[in-house]
This record gives sequence, structure tokens and C-alpha cells, in this order.
Amino acid sequence: MVPGALSVHCRSDLRRSRDWPCTPRISRCKCNVIQDPPLPTVGLSLRGLILVRLRVSNELGSAAAVLQGLGGWVPPRVVTNEELPASWGVDDAWVRRRTGIGTRHWADADTSTGDAAERAARLALASARTPRVDAVIVATSTPDRPMPATAPQLASRLGLEGVAAWDVSAACSGFVYGLAAAAGVICAGIAERVLLVAADVYSTLIAPEDRSAGVVFADGAGAVVLRRGLSGEPGGVLGFDLGSDGTGHHLIEVAGGGALERARPRAYRPADRYFRMDGREVFQHAVTRMTESSRLLLKNVGWTAAHVDRLVAHQANARILSAVGERLDIPADRCVNHVERVGNTGAASIPLALADAAAREDLRAGQRVLITAFGAGLTWGSAALLWPELDRIAPVHDTGTSAGRSL
Repeated sequence: MVPGALSVHCRSDLRRSRDWPCTPRISRCKCNVIQDPPLPTVGLSLRGLILVRLRVSNELGSAAAVLQGLGGWVPPRVVTNEELPASWGVDDAWVRRRTGIGTRHWADADTSTGDAAERAARLALASARTPRVDAVIVATSTPDRPMPATAPQLASRLGLEGVAAWDVSAACSGFVYGLAAAAGVICAGIAERVLLVAADVYSTLIAPEDRSAGVVFADGAGAVVLRRGLSGEPGGVLGFDLGSDGTGHHLIEVAGGGALERARPRAYRPADRYFRMDGREVFQHAVTRMTESSRLLLKNVGWTAAHVDRLVAHQANARILSAVGERLDIPADRCVNHVERVGNTGAASIPLALADAAAREDLRAGQRVLITAFGAGLTWGSAALLWPELDRIAPVHDTGTSAGRSL
């Protein structure tokens, strides 16, 4: 079992079990895992639970989470490599050689994570041709405030009063974790539609003198709408693999600003309020974890690398994207690369890459799409889905602000 993975035990009599997240009586269970006759007692990791749930659901042709809408937004301000602070001592060739990034978008002082999330959310809702959802999930490492979560206010700004709303904090893995949460509430019958927004304004976390992070990280938001549909249809999410390893928490962190600092103020410095990362160690962990997670998921959904039409990995930098594709034996022309134009946008990187690829018609209905991510925690995760037929998506322009069908 992956370190940190949740262990779930299935019981032979689930009618009164408190260990199972569904309605009390098995005859009314909406999770689509347990069917008569009852299953024997077994132990499942989180990946096993999700895969069994979706596999049985697929066999029965019952409920599944289906991608219905997509949108992405980046701030208007484009920062080229030549415009980076002179104190960093870098030029275009230096940055491209190390990261593969040519431009990135930084938000102005008046733009918050909630603002970016709202822009992407409206585009995704318009793409889905629906003004209403039953739940809103925001995946972010840069919430507008420590408490309350950003999602409830976003829901209110969108006119979605009374819906369930919460944040997911899994750093750059946040979109995959949020996708799993959204699929879970849909398959459990809790929601018919879910809006998932991944948004980060990393420019607020980078220390002014931090060249290594400053050349890479950027701002943006991407969003999807998932609906309750039938398994096997285009857009259907087929499975997930999720994992974590808390022993690596120090490799990517913002050490200050939380309860630990308040409890032990003398142990912290002002610099601890900023992002920091051990680049060498993170590179190795990112490539290994995304590769292993992808292989496990491919095996469990019955795909091989040859079946994958598009690999959309977390857009960390070009070297990591290339290494993951090579280890999975997926050719470069099937690996989506968006980092060159927008940098590393954290949790937003995957939905932004999806929006860009869809806009360029590099994603077409029926294609098999493998998504994989790695982030602070350490956390990682992968998802597999069949690409749906969507309305034409406008591109995320280098000088533009949106991807999606405008309202």
C-alpha cells in the first residue's frame, strides 16, 4: 500500500456498518460497489475502493461522473523571461534551458485566488450550458484567507446559494484530488453536478529574491463541470490512483503562517511565510511518483501505454514532463505541453493544459486521456477518462485571459 493511503474494509453485512459511506440499507446504497450477494471481508486501499466502485458501476451501466464543461483563465499580464527581475541574473536562454518556460502570467495586486476561480468557473459553466450545480470544490494552495474556505464565497458569487462547497488542499495534486472528490459525491448520489475549480496565485507566495521558484511559478485557474451520467459514455471518469507520503513534507512547503507558527513564534522567521522547495529532490520524487501512479492506474483500468491518446501531466517544467513521458513509453507527440506559455500554475496546470489542448483540437471525443500530478505533502494522483464532445473551446492566448465558451 502507498504510504498514507486510506485503508477501507468491506464487511459482509453492510446494512448497519458505520464504516461504509452510503445510506444505511444496502438496497438503497448508491455507491455501486456492494451488490447482492454480499462481498466477503477484504481490505482495500483508497485506489482499490475507487476502482472497484467505478468498475462495478461500469459493468452495471449505472451512474458515473462525466466531464460536461471546461474553462480556463490566466491574468492579462504576461511576463517574458526578459522581463524577470534583473537581480535574478537570468536571461531567456538560461530559463528555457532549465525549465522550458518562455512566458508566464502574474496577477496584479487586486486579483485574488477567488477572483481567478470565478473567471474560470463562469467559463466552465457556460461550456457545460448550465447555470446550476449541486456542489462547488476549490483546489488551491493560495486560499483568499486561512479560514473560511474559498469555495463557499465562490459559490455565492456565482449565485449558487445553499450548495455544498469546500476547499481541497493538495498543492499541485489538487485538481486530481478534487476530481476524485467530485466523482465520489456524484457516484454516491449526493450531487447531480459538481463544479471543480483549481486556482492558484503563486506570485503571492514567492519571495522577491527567490530566483529558482520565481522563474517557474505563475498564476491561473482552470475549472470543469462534472455531471451524473452513464458509465462508458464519452467524458466518463474510469478510475483514480491517489497517494501521499508525509515524511517528505519539508521538500515543498510554506512553513509559516499556520498554527505551528502561532504556537511556537520564536522558531519562525519572516522568510517562512514564503514558498520554498528542494528542487533536486522534488524532481526525482515527481518523476517517480507520477510514473508509478500512472502505471498502477493503467493496469487497473485495463490500458497499456499504447492505449493512451494523450498524457496530461502536472505542468511543473519541461524536464519533468519529458522524463515522465519517456518512463511511461508515451511518445512526445501524445504528451500535452502547456508549460512553455504559462509556467507552473500549481493545481490549475492540468485543467489549463486540458483547455489549451481542447482549444487546439488536440483533444477529440473518444480519446483516452491519462492525467497525473505530484505536489507538496507529498501528494500524487492519476485519473483516466474518455474525452467527451465539448463545444469549441477558445484558446488560452499568450496575451489573452480565457479559455472556454464565454457567457
